[in-house]
Amino acid sequence: MTGAHDGGGGQLLLVPAMVFWGYLAAALRQRDPGRAGWSHWRTASFGAGAALLAVALLLPAHDLVGHMWQHLLVGMLAPLGLVLGAPGTLALRTVRPRAGRAALRLLRHPAVAVATHPVTGLLLTAGGLYLLHLTPLYRATLTHPGLHPLLLLHFLLSGYAFTWAIAGPDPGTHRPGVPVRLVVLGLSVAAHATLAQLMYAGLVDADAPADQLRTAATLMYYVGDLAEILLALALLVTWRPEPRRNGSTAVRPHRRRRVGPVRA
Repeated sequence: MTGAHDGGGGQLLLVPAMVFWGYLAAALRQRDPGRAGWSHWRTASFGAGAALLAVALLLPAHDLVGHMWQHLLVGMLAPLGLVLGAPGTLALRTVRPRAGRAALRLLRHPAVAVATHPVTGLLLTAGGLYLLHLTPLYRATLTHPGLHPLLLLHFLLSGYAFTWAIAGPDPGTHRPGVPVRLVVLGLSVAAHATLAQLMYAGLVDADAPADQLRTAATLMYYVGDLAEILLALALLVTWRPEPRRNGSTAVRPHRRRRVGPVRA
């Protein structure tokens, strides 16, 4: 196998660096007089996600083990830090009110509801992994260098969408309840575990020695489980009960009728 993926990492490092500095500039603006400020914890979380993304871009991915590390960092661990940084909320606080209202209207569109549903995120993340490893696509990325950045971009965007759908603190008008999200997260754990077992048994379409297959499968199984446990914890930590809406279960305050004095 050739080292088709070794070049270009330095240029790609500009992406997480620029994204983080843009986030940091917006966070510092929230400290201006008259603003509510911004959480240092969220800034640190977003910075950690950007740092993990940079580490992944520095890793050589000329074999299956390096590729697996990149998948775990770019598609699972980095998105968790980025999502918990709540960049959407920060952006809404930074832009003008008119632009913020337009963004919120866009979030209410039915197409956005489908695109940001946890099941959609699961199909993009787990489905993309199965397509990559059970077809000649992985071997194609080794011989066509232009495919590898596209693969990383898919890992990042699909991983971010799935993480946001499960535990994102940013506003989302169509996000299902916690039980549904936990079920989808459980399906993701099962999908990763099954693919790891197929890889360990050598039943994937990868031009790799048996020891690389076993190492990559072990990484997917254990590090992937760790990332999904962290995501489940993030869901429990960021979960807030939704206010009751008007309906049969809503409790409406009602006015008492004033009763005048009883006359004989």
